[in-house]
Amino acid sequence: MSDSHMIDQHPRQPKLLSEKPLIHPSAIIRDCNIGPWTEIYADSHLEETVFGDYSYAAGHVTIIYAQIGKFCSIAPQVRINPGNHPMHRVTQHHCTYRRLQFGFDSADDEEFFQWRRQNKCVIGNDVWIGHGALIMPGVKIGTGAVIGAGAVVTRNVAPYEIVAGVPARMLRKRFSDDVAAKLLAIAWWDWDRPTLEKRFKDLMDVDLFVAKYHNEAD
Repeated sequence: MSDSHMIDQHPRQPKLLSEKPLIHPSAIIRDCNIGPWTEIYADSHLEETVFGDYSYAAGHVTIIYAQIGKFCSIAPQVRINPGNHPMHRVTQHHCTYRRLQFGFDSADDEEFFQWRRQNKCVIGNDVWIGHGALIMPGVKIGTGAVIGAGAVVTRNVAPYEIVAGVPARMLRKRFSDDVAAKLLAIAWWDWDRPTLEKRFKDLMDVDLFVAKYHNEAD
């Protein structure tokens, strides 16, 4: 038997990001503010959303009427702020607000869409949202939180909490309350680029990081 050799037909090339957002051609972006060092992967749909610096949406992600913080990691098939229907009306079908489409009126029901905008989702900084998670309208997720794969988040999530399940429940916290409070005070996600580059290696060690920079934040 001859020796076998593995052949990598598609060698991985380093993907270089920059201050200009990297947006896949198949992505749909409408009325959004996309920060620098960001990436929007294939077949994602963002509408009326602020998308913070260094964050990424890893494909087939839908985000409507939302504010996404900096350094957020959004896995494939996540949906943030899915469509609401007017259950209080005789019919909850979207013909009552997408009236033009069905020929029922000369204009759509802008009051309904404004109601949806007022129930936007707010995602803090450094949040990790796992594969296929669903963040319901009006939910706020605190900085540093983790949302488990497939979770349905119907209530607000506090900073640095780890939640999972349907509906999502807290499993534990990433750090002690003291460490979490100090990280929030340091607010490293707001450092400018030169400061981040200078202090980058310190991000690997929580204890060292807090000890080194907490007094600076006081």
